[in-house]
Amino acid sequence: MAEASVRTGLEPTRRGAVSIITLDRPEALNAVTRSMIAQLTSHYPRMARDPGTYAVIVQSSSPKAFSVGGDIRELIGLQRSDPAAARASLAAEYGFDWLHECFSKPTVSLIDGLVMGSGFGLSQYGTHKIAGEGYAFAMPETAIGFFPDCGACHAFARMPAHIGMYLALTGRRIGRADAFRLGLATHCIPRESFEAIRAGLADADCVDPLLDALHVDPGAGDLAAIEDVIDRCFSTDGVPAILERLTGERGRHEAFAQETLAALRQRSPTALAVTHRYVRLARALDLRAALATDYRVACRLVSAPDFAEGVRAMVVDQDRAPRWQPASLAEVSDAASEAAFAPMPGEELDLPTRDQMQAARV
Repeated sequence: MAEASVRTGLEPTRRGAVSIITLDRPEALNAVTRSMIAQLTSHYPRMARDPGTYAVIVQSSSPKAFSVGGDIRELIGLQRSDPAAARASLAAEYGFDWLHECFSKPTVSLIDGLVMGSGFGLSQYGTHKIAGEGYAFAMPETAIGFFPDCGACHAFARMPAHIGMYLALTGRRIGRADAFRLGLATHCIPRESFEAIRAGLADADCVDPLLDALHVDPGAGDLAAIEDVIDRCFSTDGVPAILERLTGERGRHEAFAQETLAALRQRSPTALAVTHRYVRLARALDLRAALATDYRVACRLVSAPDFAEGVRAMVVDQDRAPRWQPASLAEVSDAASEAAFAPMPGEELDLPTRDQMQAARV
């Protein structure tokens, strides 16, 4: 079937019964801007109310990435010039994540490349997450003085064997086999079959049988071999205890423990402490509450010294030698990490309930 309209920006194209949104900033690996979030936020309610749209596909024009996350340069620029606009940008993004979660039609994310940061929010809250052979997931925010946002801590808190804590703190990249096992992907389907998905949904084929028939077994993944040491070392009450357990690891997992120690020691001590606290806290939160908490924590961390320094070291100058403040975990008090979660009277992110969203037909 021929497409019925020409895509401009993130304007959905119609192909039969499916609306297709294509992320198309290949030069920036689809880094998400506030303009992109605004466009998506306007499109989804219209697609929900469109009787001709059976399902939605979100895909990338880039073979390298679905999306590498938020446009960090844009966010740090906003924070420096207009902090209120930076907070509004964060609120809009987490609001879209909730809109996506509550969207009333099947949404299929076709992912064959990097998916990180804000890309998690663009893909995770659809009903179906398809991982191609090139799928790679990571939330490396602690390396820039930030935390895994867009509801990622909510997802990490529900992973088995403290794997979520490990991924949240280290930012380790995983492939599609591990993502499938952890629930980050619903199907593993070769990229060459993505067109069959588009064609099937254009003909309004039932989404689950269509995808189930194309799914291939991705195998065990890499994390299975180290699950026991992750569980043993990352099940503690704080990051210093994690470092202590990794330091004491001997035998077949000693090399892994040393590599993990080295990675953690490069991260922002404040971001590590806040992220550890958050993953534990998120076990008791539903997604709506977690996104509201994301907003509190993000507003605090984007205005803290480590975020600006992390962006400088990893993105701008790329010297990979950040000077964290404070420089060690021992200097990060419990009170300091707890303060990131404190209420923000008059500035909270007040998201509608799921019932309210459904009543609005989004």
